[in-house]
Amino acid sequence: MMRYFWTLFWAFLLTQMLTYVVSSMLGIAYKFETGLLLAIVFTVFVAIITAVIPNEPKESH
Repeated sequence: MMRYFWTLFWAFLLTQMLTYVVSSMLGIAYKFETGLLLAIVFTVFVAIITAVIPNEPKESH
C-alpha cells in the first residue's frame, strides 16, 4: 500500500512541475487539474505494469 502512496506522491510532484514548465513554454495558463489527472493516470499505469511483470527470476537454460 505504501508503494502506491509514494508512487502517487512522486508522480504528483513531477507532473505538476512538468505541467507548469510546459505551460510556461507554450504560453498558456497553468492548470492544476491537468497535472493531477496525469499523476493519477501514471500511478494506475505503474500499478498495472507491476502486476503484469513477473517477480521471479528467469531460469537459465
